[in-house]
Amino acid sequence: MRRVLPMLLLLPGLAQAYPLDGEPYTGIARLEGYRLAQEGKVRGTRQPPGGTLPLDQVDLRLVGSSIKLPPPDPDFSQQVADLMGSDDVYYSVAVLDLTDPAKPVYAEHKAGERFNPGSVGKVVVASAVFQLLADLYPNDIAARERVLREARVVADSFIVYDSHVVPFWDGKRLSYRPLRKGDAASLWTYLDWMLSASSNAAGSMVMREMLLLAHFGRAYPVSEKQIADFFRTTSKSKLSALLRQTLQDGIERNGLDPKALQQGGFFTRAGKVKVPGGGSWATPRELTRWLLALEQGWIVDAWSSREIKRLLYITQRRIRYASSPALNDAAVYFKSGSLYRCRKEEGFVCGKYMGNVENLLNSAAIVEQPAGKRRLHYMVVVSSNKLRVNSAVAHQTLGTRLQRLLEKRHLAAGNGIKHSLVHADD
Repeated sequence: MRRVLPMLLLLPGLAQAYPLDGEPYTGIARLEGYRLAQEGKVRGTRQPPGGTLPLDQVDLRLVGSSIKLPPPDPDFSQQVADLMGSDDVYYSVAVLDLTDPAKPVYAEHKAGERFNPGSVGKVVVASAVFQLLADLYPNDIAARERVLREARVVADSFIVYDSHVVPFWDGKRLSYRPLRKGDAASLWTYLDWMLSASSNAAGSMVMREMLLLAHFGRAYPVSEKQIADFFRTTSKSKLSALLRQTLQDGIERNGLDPKALQQGGFFTRAGKVKVPGGGSWATPRELTRWLLALEQGWIVDAWSSREIKRLLYITQRRIRYASSPALNDAAVYFKSGSLYRCRKEEGFVCGKYMGNVENLLNSAAIVEQPAGKRRLHYMVVVSSNKLRVNSAVAHQTLGTRLQRLLEKRHLAAGNGIKHSLVHADD
C-alpha cells in the first residue's frame, strides 16, 4: 500500500489580523509591534493601503438590515462560473454583491456542496466563544472585554502538534515561532493567533477555554489545578457532549444550519484524543450566510460580530485569495483553510497546495474596496479541489478576476466604479 502523506494547514500563518491601533483596547501585544513596523520604527512587513484602517473604521456595515440571501441571479452566476473556465468542475463558489444594499445580487456555482472547511471552521469556534460570553454577561460588554483581556491562557498538551508560527512582541522586536507548552497570553491573544496566524495549537487552546467557560460559567477563569482536575475527572463522553452542544449553539442559535456548517472537533491530534469530536463540514452558501449575519450584527450580537470581524481583518502579509494585487487597496476580512495530500508519482513533485491525492483549499472573505470607502462591498466563499496545481495561486487569480468582474458590472450600471488597473508584476 502506498503511503499517503496528509498535510493539513502546513504553511505558517502569515495573514495577521485586527486593526493595528487595537493594542490599548485588546491587549494583543503583537499589534503594537506591527504598528511600529508600519511606521518604520522596527523591522517588519508594511501593510498595503487596504490594511491600514484604524479601529473605529473597522465596523459592521449592515447593522439592523433585514437582508436575506437572495435567490441566485442566473446571469451573475454564469459570469462567475465563466471566471473559472473549464476548471469550474473543481470549484464551488458563492458571491454576494452588497455594493447597493437595497439591491443585493447573489451568484453561486455548486454552492450547496459540502466540503471539509479546515481552518475556516475556526469561525465557528469564535462564534461559540462569543455566544458563551454573551450568555454569561448579557448586558455587560465591559465584563466580556475583561474576560478576553485578563483570562490568562497557558499552553499545555492540547497544542500537540502544530507547525504554524505565531507572532510575539517583546517590546523591541517581533519574532515568530510555533506555540510551546507554557506560553501564556490572554484569551483575546489566543483568539487572534487562532484566526489570524491560523495556529491549530491556538485553536485547540481556545476550544479548551470554550469548554471551561461552558462548565465554570462566571467562575472562569479558573486555576491551572482546576483545569487539570476538570479534564481528569470528567468522562470523555461528557466532554464530547459538551463540545458538541457548545459548538452547535454557536451555529443554531445564530440562525444557521448545522447540516451545512459544522465544526466537529479540535484542531490538534492531542485535542482530538482528549476530547473526541465528530466531523466538520461547510458549504459556500452557508458560509456566505454566516458572513452576511456577521455584517448585520446577528452573530450573537452587534458587539460580538464587530469583534469577530476585527479579528478577521488582514493587517499583514496577504495569502491565497486575499493576496490578489487587485485587492491591495481593499479592506479584506478573511479566513482560509487547506488540506492537501500527496503520494509518490513519477514525474510529480509534491509541494505546498499541490496535492495529487487531495488538494482542498477554502477561502471566505468580505471585501470593502477601497478600504474606508463605500464603493464595492461583497462577500465571497470559494472551495476548490483540483489536483497537481498550486491552489493558492489559483485562488489569487480568481480573486483578481472576480474583482474585475464586479468593477465591470458596476461600471456598466453607472455606479461610478472605476477599473483600477494592476500590472501583472505588481
